[in-house]
Amino acid sequence: MINYVKGSVHPSELQEFEDNKTGAHIYQLTNDNTINHNLYFLTPSFTPDQKQLIFTSYRSGNPNFFKLDYPDGDIVQLTDGGAVHGYSGVISRDGKELYYTEGETIKAIHLDTLEERVLAEFPEGGLGECSVSADEQYIVTAMKRDDKSHITVTATDGSGGEIIYTSPNQTIIHPQFHPTHADLIAYSGDPAPRMWTIKRDGSGNRSLYQHDNNEFLVHETFLGSQDELIVTHWPYSLRRISLDTLEMQTISDFNAWHIASNRAGTKVLCDTVHPDIGLRLVDVETGEHTPICFPKSSSSGSQWKRDRYAVAEDWAAAQQSSDREKSLSWMEMKVDTVYGPQWTHPHPSFSPDEKAVVYTSDVSGHSQVYVAMIP
Repeated sequence: MINYVKGSVHPSELQEFEDNKTGAHIYQLTNDNTINHNLYFLTPSFTPDQKQLIFTSYRSGNPNFFKLDYPDGDIVQLTDGGAVHGYSGVISRDGKELYYTEGETIKAIHLDTLEERVLAEFPEGGLGECSVSADEQYIVTAMKRDDKSHITVTATDGSGGEIIYTSPNQTIIHPQFHPTHADLIAYSGDPAPRMWTIKRDGSGNRSLYQHDNNEFLVHETFLGSQDELIVTHWPYSLRRISLDTLEMQTISDFNAWHIASNRAGTKVLCDTVHPDIGLRLVDVETGEHTPICFPKSSSSGSQWKRDRYAVAEDWAAAQQSSDREKSLSWMEMKVDTVYGPQWTHPHPSFSPDEKAVVYTSDVSGHSQVYVAMIP
């Protein structure tokens, strides 16, 4: 029996093949009969030097973080926690640490020594994904506590964290720092209106675009280092919105799903579903998009067959558990049939040199981590 504990080392699981439609060279980095997935599509899975890749695996019995020397090095278990948020990890800009959340705690772990630091604790809180400020002095996370949603900001030096905003009536998800403006945070609200910005000190909370639940906007993120967001109008188009003028424009009319920009803001990477036309690379100026590869993942979730937000009846029909589980937002579900499970979605993101993309697919029967070279 394989012993999975913090620091345990395991042989490479690398397999290689070509995509039969695009010819892209594919590296399958994991091959375990459990859930394995890359970090969330809003953050890179590669270290900045592209020598290591961080991923989440359930092979230890719970979601924990692992690293491998890319592409064919040993696999090393980084964490050994019982409440690690598998989509919370974000790699420090120097590539030395991984920031992540575990229950009510925000932590950092050194990728070589595996030394852990507790950066902040929010008692009885449930913390989400991490995003790091441009000056790397702060981490922003969403938190659910006392049936309310909060935005927290934590110092990376370990001096503590604070709640900067509490929403009176929305679930807050996906807060993320602007790539170059260290004091600007974008976040998502549920129910609509979806897109908001706020300053790091909690001031300047602003709705960017007024709409109701019949206009399904999702997966917003920054367009490179520009003062713009990109957002999916599901399943119709990929859009952009200026943070200065609040003008909304369409980049391309197709079913772009999870979206990630290159650093220059000239290309957008996305996956697709209903129909699945593969991972696509979009030219922001022309709107033209070309296929990279076809992950063939199951891309589960009843919501993606619809063009409006889920309502209470959708959650009640999907969840046959306790009343408490029925009230949770999708990122808090153990297994979510409305928007997920998330590990069945490709969630692609760029490599540091922007010549490859990392994604997840369960085409083998279990979710595995892949890297595709852009043709």
